[in-house]
Amino acid sequence: MNFSFLYKWALVLGLLLGHVVAVFAQDANINRAEHVYELFVENQADSIHALLNKNLQEKLSPEVFRDMFKQSEKQFGKLQSKGEWRKESAEGITLYHRDLKFERYDLRFLLSFDADGGMNTIRLMPVPAASTAKPVVYNKEKMLERDITVGADGFNLPGTMTLPVGKKKVPVVILVHGSGPQDRDETVGPNKPFRDLAWGLAERGIATIRYDKRTKVYGAACVPEGREIDYDTESVDDAIAIVAWAKTLPEVDADSIYVLGHSLGATLAPRIAERADGLTGIILVAALARPFEDAIVEQMTYISSLTDSSARVKEQIAEIKKQADNIKKLGTPDFDDKLPLLLNVPRPYWEFANAYKPVEVASKLTLPMLILQGERDYQVTMQDFGLWRFGLLRNKNAFFKSYPKLNHMLQEGSGKATPFEYNQASPVVEYVMDDIVSFIHNGSLL
Repeated sequence: MNFSFLYKWALVLGLLLGHVVAVFAQDANINRAEHVYELFVENQADSIHALLNKNLQEKLSPEVFRDMFKQSEKQFGKLQSKGEWRKESAEGITLYHRDLKFERYDLRFLLSFDADGGMNTIRLMPVPAASTAKPVVYNKEKMLERDITVGADGFNLPGTMTLPVGKKKVPVVILVHGSGPQDRDETVGPNKPFRDLAWGLAERGIATIRYDKRTKVYGAACVPEGREIDYDTESVDDAIAIVAWAKTLPEVDADSIYVLGHSLGATLAPRIAERADGLTGIILVAALARPFEDAIVEQMTYISSLTDSSARVKEQIAEIKKQADNIKKLGTPDFDDKLPLLLNVPRPYWEFANAYKPVEVASKLTLPMLILQGERDYQVTMQDFGLWRFGLLRNKNAFFKSYPKLNHMLQEGSGKATPFEYNQASPVVEYVMDDIVSFIHNGSLL
């Protein structure tokens, strides 16, 4: 189906990293959105143009909006019905949309506004397809869970161990979170990918250990005395301690202990394997291969290009790039200590991040490695996946798989992924779990 006319006038939406909240709230912009919709249906191009913010008024002519509703009905059939307005917010960006049912297709009418009410986004797009993934359910006939306490250096982290029923000496997978103060389920909106993995793997005969991250439980007090905040104190030390503890459990096969890291946890999995004693293999899901600061700049630039090209935002992006470039100069005479550190993260953290080269560390490992990547992931991209493949080209113990429909959270979808997807309940798909099980049982992918 040809959507070219849609993209002629689509002013792209703003999408920010982070958790997403969807609400059904009435506010002034709901009324603005309804007014814009009425103008759209009445083919009032000049009036729509007048509601744009000044930046877009200068870039676009009223002709962009001329007869767009008529063209929509010509291509997709008469409008049958319209849905209620919905409001979704992500870190300062708020989108308003309603779904329109035409005779032959469903489209989404989407808007966004500046703080002063000027419209910065107007878009007609296909309604995102609902995930067909089966819900992951807790089956007490096949699995059981018990509370545990784990952690290193005296930090007590509450967690959950999930075990398959009726099995002895089972493999165990330790789940290591992404960045930020994550809970044991890696909860984002209604989604709990670590819980899904735990239940799905237990149903397939594999135990898991998941736990609340140290930064969630202890906050700023998460660093041992005499240490600094870095990758080790944030994540690695606890994972290593849990590997050692798991080996002592009577239910666990001590020769079949794996770490599955997601996002930052995946990036750190080679370091965990390098330092842990007796780890059998590692599974990397959405593992960043590039420097952290480069990924930040890329994501921020992507976001700004989609939502706002104002001089203010361009200045913010330029400042982020400057800070990122300065991070690369840490430890050299060229480092400018007058510049704020990127994201206000402490200097020791950046020094540690600069020194850690995950692909190089992984290339020296001899244990089996499985690298998984969602092809729709815009946070950790296929560029990272390519760097892992190239860097581990000679490692016969490394196996790779990418999934065309999956995003960063292992959710199915179509088109470019957005963080607003994270607010839609969508479980981890079964075929990812099947691939993990195949790797654990066979040391490779079948």
